[in-house]
Amino acid sequence: MHPENAKAPTDPLPPLELLRSFEAAARRLSFTLAAAELHLTQSAVSRQIQQLEAGLGVLLFERRHRALALTEAGGVMQRAVTDSLERLRDATARVRASSAPRQVAITTTPGFASLWLIPKLARFTVTHPQVDVRVSATLDVLDLESSRLDLAVRFAPIGRGVGPALFEESVIPLCSPQLAASLRAPSDFANLTLLTVEYPDHSEAPTADWEPWLKVMGLDDLRMKSTLRFTQYADAVAAAVAGQGVVIGRLPLLRELVRDGRLVAPLGEGAASHRGYFIETSRRAAGNRDALEFAQWLRDEAEAAQRT
Repeated sequence: MHPENAKAPTDPLPPLELLRSFEAAARRLSFTLAAAELHLTQSAVSRQIQQLEAGLGVLLFERRHRALALTEAGGVMQRAVTDSLERLRDATARVRASSAPRQVAITTTPGFASLWLIPKLARFTVTHPQVDVRVSATLDVLDLESSRLDLAVRFAPIGRGVGPALFEESVIPLCSPQLAASLRAPSDFANLTLLTVEYPDHSEAPTADWEPWLKVMGLDDLRMKSTLRFTQYADAVAAAVAGQGVVIGRLPLLRELVRDGRLVAPLGEGAASHRGYFIETSRRAAGNRDALEFAQWLRDEAEAAQRT
């Protein structure tokens, strides 16, 4: 049937505002309480009920002394109106939920974000094109609840991390292939530049990240020709790729650079740093299916990288 041939209803429905006032008054059996609930005056609710009764041609309430009671017609209308309004509320909630933006908000360190997460992120967005991912890359430890974040990937000592472990870290000196040709022994570091990260409070020595590897190598002291300090680890790594010096490589963050040959490890195997990355989940993420799937995707990516 074409829309233009459809028959128009012969009995129009009462206005929605009249039905809302009737439902509140019928539920509370009080015009005064219904008015307070709807933020109207008592006289306004009374007029709306009278208008509804006039349109229907029947009384819906028995007006008793300081009391209301539903008539038989009022009871029929109450059941129908209550059911209809409830269906409308459910449908409205579903429509709003389906049209709400789907988002995953995550916080992590700048190094993890730029060197590990962002290069892999396209694989998640391809399979979840409707999900917006918001990455807050900072060295500050943000509170997930007050910052309205779903997930955090935290860098912490093994045994002190919160949530499932993503992977443990190992460290090893890395440099460009050109510089690696001049390195035969640890003593050759004396001819090269140390690339390091400067901590905001200056509480760590320039070679603090090197200590697990130095201990394994039995080196009490490390001397280099000069030092370049950066505020971000990713910048120190970029300088190493450019051949400007030697950086302590955090694996598996730099595994892709090593696999591609842009950085090489000239002096053997790495050493465990006894630190790792952990996935912490906020309470709000429990109701966000996309956030839970993102956390699982992080674990799957970490496992895949370890297999290769």
